[in-house]
Amino acid sequence: MKHPLTRQVLLPLLLPLLLLLAGATASAGEGHDHGEAPAGVNANGPQRLPDGSVFLPKPAQRQIGLRTLVGVQQALPRALELNGRVLMDPNAGGRVQAMQAGRLEAGPRGLPQAGQSVRKGELLAYVLPATGGLERAGQRAQLAELRAAAALAAQRLARLRELADTVPRKDIEALESEGASLAERARALDEGLSGREALRAPVSGVIASANAVAGQVVDARELLFEVVDPSRLRIEALAYEPDLAQDIAAAYVPLARGRQLGLSLIGAARSLREQALPISFKAQGPELAELALGQPVRVIVQTRTRLQGVAVPAAAVLRNPANQRIVWVKTAAERFEPRVVTAQVLDGASLVVSEGLKAGERVVSDGAGLLNQIR
Repeated sequence: MKHPLTRQVLLPLLLPLLLLLAGATASAGEGHDHGEAPAGVNANGPQRLPDGSVFLPKPAQRQIGLRTLVGVQQALPRALELNGRVLMDPNAGGRVQAMQAGRLEAGPRGLPQAGQSVRKGELLAYVLPATGGLERAGQRAQLAELRAAAALAAQRLARLRELADTVPRKDIEALESEGASLAERARALDEGLSGREALRAPVSGVIASANAVAGQVVDARELLFEVVDPSRLRIEALAYEPDLAQDIAAAYVPLARGRQLGLSLIGAARSLREQALPISFKAQGPELAELALGQPVRVIVQTRTRLQGVAVPAAAVLRNPANQRIVWVKTAAERFEPRVVTAQVLDGASLVVSEGLKAGERVVSDGAGLLNQIR
């Protein structure tokens, strides 16, 4: 028989062990794995459904900035973006060039600066002709001979006039003509030696560029000034589709703050330049003050050809795993379905969907890229 004291000592020590074994037996049955159970899937989170659609809760839609638009079937003009350049109007602008080599001298108002207003015919500068020492000496010797010959002819003419009664009239007239010719040749050569070439403004306008400094030595045909009328300019755009020029209905140049500069079509060239066809537009209006000569611009042209379909942003059209073009359509408050569509370029920021969409369907316009990545 065991001692009662031994039972009182062992019972508190064995009781925790018995409770631990009892809990293990209750939590695990025969044939069960005693490892950790996997975490459950959140059925309320964004997920791709078996039919290919996407479930996206409202909070997730706000987080990714998802926006939709209602598709409207309409006939839309095709718009293209062309690279253009600002040119001067040949009837309202001009260039000032030297016709001979020489040294530049300022005019009565000094040399004009870029941005200065000038009037047609206004004197801008002088060009002193430059000649070599031997050439100039030869010209001066020729001038002295002409002057001496003219003086001799004048003396002979005076003697013949004293003998007018005995000298035929034709001899006097021939000597008069010879004297006048010698005097005119001497005067022309003297002006060539001491005269200056006057450079004048070909049109009224503003000095667009000035490449002149007092005392500068210039060559013949060197460009010194460009004069342009800032209210009359030309825009030249390059088109890589030869038939585009015959299909242009309207054109404009986008400016800052959403403003536009309207253009009027003049015509297209009949020869290619760098594999492109130059198309000329006339631009008029106060907005021209924001453009500079030679500045590159973007020209948006709209064609007469109309495309029937739904206009959507370019970011709304994506590719599926089969490399087909798709858009996402909102079919319920938190459900979106992909639609395979046929789309064409409408302009630089939009496409027109001709097949695959119905009027009135809500198309995802913002956040379509993030929506397409949900798996």
